[in-house]
Amino acid sequence: MKYVTYLAEHDARAGLLIGAHVVDLERGLEWAQGQGRCLEQRHFPASLLRFLELGLDGRELGAYLEEETGWQGADFAIPLEKATLLAPLPTPRSFRDFYAFEEHVKTARANRGAEMVPEWYDFPVFYFSNHNAIVGPEADVERPSYTQRLDFELEIAIVIGKQGRDIAPEQAHEHIAGLMVLNDWSARDVQMQEVKVGLGPAKGKDFATSMGPYLLTLDELEAVRDGNRWALEMTARVNGRVLSRGNFQQIYFSVGELIARASDGVTLYPGEVLGTGTVGTGCILELTTDVHRWLEPGDLVELEVERLGVLRNRIV
Repeated sequence: MKYVTYLAEHDARAGLLIGAHVVDLERGLEWAQGQGRCLEQRHFPASLLRFLELGLDGRELGAYLEEETGWQGADFAIPLEKATLLAPLPTPRSFRDFYAFEEHVKTARANRGAEMVPEWYDFPVFYFSNHNAIVGPEADVERPSYTQRLDFELEIAIVIGKQGRDIAPEQAHEHIAGLMVLNDWSARDVQMQEVKVGLGPAKGKDFATSMGPYLLTLDELEAVRDGNRWALEMTARVNGRVLSRGNFQQIYFSVGELIARASDGVTLYPGEVLGTGTVGTGCILELTTDVHRWLEPGDLVELEVERLGVLRNRIV
């Protein structure tokens, strides 16, 4: 299933992406029940975060809506081109971002004149970022006044769907609600200053993180799954020009290992987000400004992950 959050007048509401329509999750269920359809779920909340917290499942409703098209034209079913999509989780419970692609780490450090840290191979490392600064698809991203070196980072977001603590890697998939495209915007000049202090990233990544356009459930990815890895092509474009290509399979630490590390001695809750870190060549810092200058107002950044869609934002 493809879960979305869309803007209905002034309210953010959960929906399902069915073909070329956004169907309101709560009202779509009410419509199906009005058709005499006996569904296991009796009520859906308007919030996708609350939906995840309650451990609900929209796949039965989604399958029915795909079969029965009588809802088309109803006011709770919006043509996709007329819908305003927000980030699927506009305010997730938390946001941890890992550093799990070896090529990215090696190249980014080499470009700064630094050697690889041997301890990186011991366990996956993450930092906490600002879960209150989440940006959705097609939204503008303001370049902070304090940076002249704005960068994109091509990543995948893992959304927790089931509470757990001390989760074993082989059980991790049971705790995943789905995956999204993620852009970890970075102010590189500020970041380079901060890391010298031994803390962070802090202000260098505090201003915006894009997620979306939808949350895709894992059952939609079985054909490309290999254990806790998925074969998904990842592409970054700026102003229509392809700058980066990679694959999710290139991740050094599996998704299971990331979840195991995050949950070691800590309870993970539905609605928390884990970023994978940047795929190799998935940022200007790696590519260098010989390939592309730092981002400027007017630039259109498109991050695409196979099956997960295109996450598009313009810099202002």
